[in-house]
Amino acid sequence: MFTPFVSGLSHLFFPVVCEGCDKPLVGAEEILCISCAAQLPETGFHNYEGNEAALRLAGRIPFINATAFAHFTDDGLLQHLLHGLKYQQKKGTALYLGRLFGQQLLETAWIKNIDVIIPVPLHPKKEAKRGFNQSSIIADGMAKVLGIPVSTTGLLRTRETESQTQKSRTERVANMKDAFRINPNELLKHKHILICDDVLTTGATIEACALALLAEETIKISVATIGIAAS
Repeated sequence: MFTPFVSGLSHLFFPVVCEGCDKPLVGAEEILCISCAAQLPETGFHNYEGNEAALRLAGRIPFINATAFAHFTDDGLLQHLLHGLKYQQKKGTALYLGRLFGQQLLETAWIKNIDVIIPVPLHPKKEAKRGFNQSSIIADGMAKVLGIPVSTTGLLRTRETESQTQKSRTERVANMKDAFRINPNELLKHKHILICDDVLTTGATIEACALALLAEETIKISVATIGIAAS
């Protein structure tokens, strides 16, 4: 019976603030206030096939659909949110973005054909150091809305790769070559898999994941990332 009172006092002295503008959140607001949420640079890619995400991957891997939720720009709101997630362990941000993306994907017809979501895996050493895999949490947020299962063991990271940040497209592809393998113990044959990641830049990581999964010829691939960076 005292929970609402205690919760009110807690919010008064320790207010939960917007990750975008630092103003206190009110009512049902979560992570972002209404004003900042409206400023997310959403792409609308889910509404059409020939979008920028699809074009960036075209000719490199066979995929059914590809989309990205929002534009990732230097010093932009999405960059701020994802940096807070990665480097300040704000895991709630990943769930929030995943749910928002899931709500958009519900509008598409093709999402009903997806059997399982597979987030891009981190190397075990890197995941242990960071404490979580941001792509897995994003996938969990999407799954809560879409009702599609998530597999974190269907695709395995076979080696620890260098940071992609300062590398050219060619260097990124070489860096990711043979970095993943399909888990033969997972029942992925004849599945349509949605590869989930945080940001699509050159597409080298997605390409490496897809090629590993497509070693099983009966698998179909689609791709969904929260952000898409300028090419």
